[in-house]
Amino acid sequence: MRSHSSLAGIYSFPLENAPRSVGASRALTFAFFAIFFCAPAWAHIGPPYPIMQNRKVGPFDVEVWSNPDVGTGSFYVIIDPRKGSGLSVPADMKVQVAVQPVSKRLPVAVYAAQREKLLDHVEFTTQVPFDKEETWHVHITFSSTTVNGAADTDVSVTPTLLGRWDLLLFLLPFAGICVLWFKAATVKRAQRMRRRSVHAVVAQSFKVSPGTLE
Repeated sequence: MRSHSSLAGIYSFPLENAPRSVGASRALTFAFFAIFFCAPAWAHIGPPYPIMQNRKVGPFDVEVWSNPDVGTGSFYVIIDPRKGSGLSVPADMKVQVAVQPVSKRLPVAVYAAQREKLLDHVEFTTQVPFDKEETWHVHITFSSTTVNGAADTDVSVTPTLLGRWDLLLFLLPFAGICVLWFKAATVKRAQRMRRRSVHAVVAQSFKVSPGTLE
Protein backbone atom coordinates (compact mmCIF):
# COMPACT_ATOMS: atom_id res chain seq x y z
CA MET A 1 0.00 0.00 0.00
CA ARG A 2 1.30 3.42 -0.90
CA SER A 3 0.62 6.41 1.29
CA HIS A 4 -0.31 9.87 0.07
CA SER A 5 3.24 11.07 0.78
CA SER A 6 4.82 8.33 -1.34
CA LEU A 7 2.49 9.06 -4.23
CA ALA A 8 3.31 12.75 -4.08
CA GLY A 9 6.99 11.94 -3.84
CA ILE A 10 6.90 10.17 -7.19
CA TYR A 11 5.94 13.39 -8.92
CA SER A 12 7.99 15.80 -6.80
CA PHE A 13 10.64 17.90 -8.48
CA PRO A 14 14.08 18.58 -6.89
CA LEU A 15 14.62 22.16 -5.80
CA GLU A 16 18.34 21.91 -5.28
CA ASN A 17 18.78 24.67 -7.87
CA ALA A 18 17.31 27.22 -5.47
CA PRO A 19 20.23 27.33 -2.99
CA ARG A 20 22.62 27.27 -5.92
CA SER A 21 20.85 30.23 -7.52
CA VAL A 22 20.94 32.17 -4.25
CA GLY A 23 24.66 31.50 -3.91
CA ALA A 24 25.31 32.51 -7.51
CA SER A 25 23.31 35.69 -6.97
CA ARG A 26 25.36 36.62 -3.94
CA ALA A 27 28.62 35.89 -5.75
CA LEU A 28 27.57 37.95 -8.76
CA THR A 29 26.49 40.86 -6.57
CA PHE A 30 29.79 40.74 -4.68
CA ALA A 31 31.78 40.67 -7.94
CA PHE A 32 29.80 43.59 -9.37
CA PHE A 33 30.39 45.83 -6.36
CA ALA A 34 34.04 44.80 -6.14
CA ILE A 35 34.52 45.80 -9.77
CA PHE A 36 32.61 49.04 -9.19
CA PHE A 37 34.73 50.16 -6.25
CA CYS A 38 38.03 48.92 -7.68
CA ALA A 39 37.56 50.50 -11.11
CA PRO A 40 39.00 53.90 -10.11
CA ALA A 41 42.02 52.19 -8.58
CA TRP A 42 42.61 50.08 -11.70
CA ALA A 43 42.47 53.23 -13.81
CA HIS A 44 45.74 54.36 -12.22
CA ILE A 45 47.46 51.21 -13.47
CA GLY A 46 48.17 51.66 -17.15
CA PRO A 47 50.83 49.96 -19.26
CA PRO A 48 54.04 51.99 -19.06
CA TYR A 49 55.57 53.28 -22.27
CA PRO A 50 59.07 54.55 -23.09
CA ILE A 51 59.64 58.27 -22.59
CA MET A 52 63.40 58.01 -23.10
CA GLN A 53 65.39 55.48 -25.14
CA ASN A 54 69.03 54.94 -26.12
CA ARG A 55 70.15 57.89 -24.04
CA LYS A 56 73.88 57.80 -23.28
CA VAL A 57 74.89 58.73 -19.76
CA GLY A 58 78.62 58.22 -19.25
CA PRO A 59 79.49 54.65 -20.24
CA PHE A 60 75.89 53.48 -19.91
CA ASP A 61 72.76 53.43 -22.04
CA VAL A 62 69.65 54.67 -20.26
CA GLU A 63 66.02 53.90 -20.96
CA VAL A 64 63.06 55.30 -19.03
CA TRP A 65 59.52 53.95 -19.05
CA SER A 66 56.57 55.61 -17.36
CA ASN A 67 52.80 55.74 -16.99
CA PRO A 68 52.39 59.40 -16.00
CA ASP A 69 48.83 59.67 -14.73
CA VAL A 70 47.20 62.44 -12.77
CA GLY A 71 47.42 61.32 -9.15
CA THR A 72 50.44 59.03 -9.20
CA GLY A 73 52.86 58.29 -12.00
CA SER A 74 55.42 55.48 -12.05
CA PHE A 75 58.93 55.75 -13.48
CA TYR A 76 61.20 52.85 -14.42
CA VAL A 77 64.82 53.79 -15.12
CA ILE A 78 66.82 51.03 -16.83
CA ILE A 79 70.62 51.28 -16.96
CA ASP A 80 72.61 49.03 -19.29
CA PRO A 81 76.39 48.91 -19.79
CA ARG A 82 77.29 49.27 -23.44
CA LYS A 83 77.98 46.07 -25.28
CA GLY A 84 81.59 45.00 -25.14
CA SER A 85 82.50 47.55 -22.48
CA GLY A 86 82.91 44.94 -19.76
CA LEU A 87 81.46 47.38 -17.26
CA SER A 88 78.71 46.87 -14.72
CA VAL A 89 76.43 49.30 -12.99
CA PRO A 90 78.09 50.36 -9.72
CA ALA A 91 76.51 48.96 -6.59
CA ASP A 92 76.42 52.45 -5.08
CA MET A 93 74.59 54.00 -8.04
CA LYS A 94 71.91 56.45 -6.96
CA VAL A 95 69.10 57.66 -9.21
CA GLN A 96 66.79 60.62 -8.62
CA VAL A 97 63.81 61.79 -10.64
CA ALA A 98 63.00 65.50 -10.54
CA VAL A 99 59.76 66.83 -12.04
CA GLN A 100 58.30 70.27 -12.65
CA PRO A 101 55.46 71.58 -14.79
CA VAL A 102 56.77 73.17 -17.99
CA SER A 103 54.72 76.23 -17.00
CA LYS A 104 56.80 76.38 -13.79
CA ARG A 105 53.72 76.99 -11.71
CA LEU A 106 55.24 74.63 -9.13
CA PRO A 107 58.81 74.32 -7.86
CA VAL A 108 61.00 71.36 -8.78
CA ALA A 109 60.21 68.22 -6.77
CA VAL A 110 62.84 65.49 -6.42
CA TYR A 111 62.15 61.81 -5.73
CA ALA A 112 64.70 59.07 -5.00
CA ALA A 113 64.40 55.89 -7.07
CA GLN A 114 64.85 52.48 -5.51
CA ARG A 115 67.03 49.84 -7.10
CA GLU A 116 65.10 46.67 -7.91
CA LYS A 117 66.52 43.19 -7.36
CA LEU A 118 66.44 41.87 -10.92
CA LEU A 119 68.71 39.32 -12.56
CA ASP A 120 68.72 40.35 -16.22
CA HIS A 121 69.05 44.14 -15.95
CA VAL A 122 69.47 47.04 -13.54
CA GLU A 123 66.31 49.01 -12.91
CA PHE A 124 65.36 51.86 -10.58
CA THR A 125 61.72 52.69 -9.84
CA THR A 126 59.89 55.52 -8.13
CA GLN A 127 56.39 56.96 -7.75
CA VAL A 128 55.77 60.62 -8.55
CA PRO A 129 52.58 62.55 -7.69
CA PHE A 130 51.05 64.70 -10.44
CA ASP A 131 48.27 67.13 -9.59
CA LYS A 132 47.27 68.30 -13.06
CA GLU A 133 47.04 67.21 -16.67
CA GLU A 134 49.78 69.09 -18.53
CA THR A 135 53.32 68.74 -19.84
CA TRP A 136 55.94 68.15 -17.16
CA HIS A 137 59.71 68.36 -17.42
CA VAL A 138 61.59 65.32 -16.10
CA HIS A 139 65.23 65.55 -15.00
CA ILE A 140 66.98 62.31 -14.03
CA THR A 141 70.33 62.31 -12.27
CA PHE A 142 72.76 59.40 -11.85
CA SER A 143 75.52 59.44 -9.26
CA SER A 144 78.10 57.01 -7.89
CA THR A 145 81.73 57.12 -6.84
CA THR A 146 82.81 56.43 -10.44
CA VAL A 147 80.02 57.71 -12.70
CA ASN A 148 77.84 60.81 -12.71
CA GLY A 149 75.40 62.09 -15.28
CA ALA A 150 71.96 63.41 -16.06
CA ALA A 151 69.24 63.15 -18.69
CA ASP A 152 66.18 65.27 -19.46
CA THR A 153 62.87 64.81 -21.22
CA ASP A 154 59.30 66.08 -21.21
CA VAL A 155 56.22 63.98 -20.58
CA SER A 156 52.50 64.58 -20.99
CA VAL A 157 50.60 63.75 -17.83
CA THR A 158 47.19 62.27 -18.65
CA PRO A 159 44.02 61.95 -16.56
CA THR A 160 43.35 58.59 -14.95
CA LEU A 161 39.62 58.75 -15.75
CA LEU A 162 37.48 60.74 -18.15
CA GLY A 163 34.87 61.11 -15.43
CA ARG A 164 31.61 59.33 -14.74
CA TRP A 165 31.10 58.44 -18.41
CA ASP A 166 34.41 56.58 -18.52
CA LEU A 167 33.40 54.62 -15.43
CA LEU A 168 30.03 53.89 -17.02
CA LEU A 169 31.67 52.54 -20.17
CA PHE A 170 33.98 50.43 -18.04
CA LEU A 171 31.04 48.87 -16.20
CA LEU A 172 28.77 48.32 -19.23
CA PRO A 173 30.00 44.76 -19.99
CA PHE A 174 29.48 43.72 -16.37
CA ALA A 175 26.06 45.36 -16.29
CA GLY A 176 25.17 43.37 -19.43
CA ILE A 177 26.23 40.15 -17.71
CA CYS A 178 24.04 41.03 -14.73
CA VAL A 179 21.04 41.70 -16.97
CA LEU A 180 21.49 38.37 -18.78
CA TRP A 181 21.88 36.51 -15.49
CA PHE A 182 18.73 38.03 -14.02
CA LYS A 183 16.79 37.19 -17.19
CA ALA A 184 17.97 33.59 -16.95
CA ALA A 185 17.05 33.51 -13.26
CA THR A 186 13.56 34.82 -14.08
CA VAL A 187 13.05 32.11 -16.71
CA LYS A 188 14.20 29.41 -14.30
CA ARG A 189 11.92 30.77 -11.58
CA ALA A 190 8.94 30.65 -13.98
CA GLN A 191 9.83 27.07 -14.92
CA ARG A 192 9.95 26.07 -11.26
CA MET A 193 6.57 27.66 -10.65
CA ARG A 194 5.08 25.73 -13.59
CA ARG A 195 6.58 22.50 -12.31
CA ARG A 196 5.17 23.12 -8.85
CA SER A 197 1.74 23.74 -10.39
CA VAL A 198 1.96 20.45 -12.29
CA HIS A 199 3.07 18.71 -9.11
CA ALA A 200 0.10 20.14 -7.22
CA VAL A 201 -2.34 19.01 -9.93
CA VAL A 202 -0.86 15.50 -10.05
CA ALA A 203 -0.86 15.23 -6.27
CA GLN A 204 -4.48 16.37 -6.18
CA SER A 205 -5.45 13.75 -8.74
CA PHE A 206 -4.09 11.00 -6.51
CA LYS A 207 -6.06 12.09 -3.49
CA VAL A 208 -8.34 9.35 -2.21
CA SER A 209 -10.78 9.26 0.63
CA PRO A 210 -9.77 7.49 3.87
CA GLY A 211 -10.31 3.75 3.73
CA THR A 212 -10.13 3.53 -0.08
CA LEU A 213 -6.52 2.31 -0.11
CA GLU A 214 -5.74 -1.00 1.49
